[in-house]
Amino acid sequence: MKKIRVLHVSTAHPPTDPRLVNRVIPSLTADYELIALLPVMLNVQGPANARTIWLPYYQRLPIRFLLVHPLVLVCALWLRPSLLHVYDPELLPVARLIQRILDIPVIYEVHENLYRKLDQKIRLQGRWLVRQFMRFDAMAQQHFHLIFTEHGYLDTYRHLRLPALVSYNYPSLAFLDTFRRPYMPDRVAPEFFYIGLISFERAFDVLVDALALFSKSVPKFTMHLFGRRTFNDETMHALPGFNGVRDKLRLYGYTAQADALPLAAHATAGLALLKPVGDYTESYPTKLFEYMALGLPVITANFPLYQAIVEKHDCGFCIDPTDPAQLAQTLQYLVDHPAEAKAMGERGRRAVETWYNWEHEAQKLRQFYKLILARR
Repeated sequence: MKKIRVLHVSTAHPPTDPRLVNRVIPSLTADYELIALLPVMLNVQGPANARTIWLPYYQRLPIRFLLVHPLVLVCALWLRPSLLHVYDPELLPVARLIQRILDIPVIYEVHENLYRKLDQKIRLQGRWLVRQFMRFDAMAQQHFHLIFTEHGYLDTYRHLRLPALVSYNYPSLAFLDTFRRPYMPDRVAPEFFYIGLISFERAFDVLVDALALFSKSVPKFTMHLFGRRTFNDETMHALPGFNGVRDKLRLYGYTAQADALPLAAHATAGLALLKPVGDYTESYPTKLFEYMALGLPVITANFPLYQAIVEKHDCGFCIDPTDPAQLAQTLQYLVDHPAEAKAMGERGRRAVETWYNWEHEAQKLRQFYKLILARR
């Protein structure tokens, strides 16, 4: 029996994005003929069991509008899918055009609550583009099926006309178990692990200050940091504590999870600190659950949303993300109490196995697809 053709499109997410290539797309390929249009990246393969068509990538949004979005339209009209699934707000106009021409349902997956960051987006993109986003986002709420990665989005998106889904960005155990190792930290030269965007909003400045304090009692340690930086070298070098810990920091830049996660094998803890800005207080950092899945104790912010997970399962610490001294003390505690740290990691792992794993979310996603296609 011929499978229903589904087209997934992103012009902004990298083709190594864990949610797209390790979770959403692999969860659907058994039931659908899945084709993915993704930005090209050197030496990167597309998602397994899906056909990938590579799009050119341009960092500047206006260039993507002019050069890439017309290609998306041409590909969609050529492929004629029965369902379109898009991941970027910039794709809303072309997705609506494709919908009108092909008369197909569209899924818009919302990964960021931009309404919580309008001031920031106005500074970066300009008021006109922000107004256009709000216009087309309102259109999407009337004509598209929406997927949200957090339930907090429902406080903003209150006027949905079509069925929607909350699909949490929980980790795939099948993927992460490849990198899981017994918890064996080094008390003399401990290692710590972070993966994600590296920014001051995500407490990099606080981390540097904390590590400077921590180094007074533990002079030998390594901090592994995987992710794109939002600041330049000059800004980083100007941080008060940076020169004292610069040789302890390993800044790898943006790295695929498959290449980064092996270095979590000997980590004492996984860090997921975010300051209370934008939508951070109402959205989970995916890395929180990934660390738990790997059996690492976690250090994260003391937001109520995070506390409801970490403190409930006693799998780490929720601290003030603006307090370097508290972070340094927490790092020290985990180094000094390896048995307790190991038990925290084990409790976090059990919690992910029971509640916070992608396998549950994948089933919800497949049911959502069936619902949408049955409505045609």
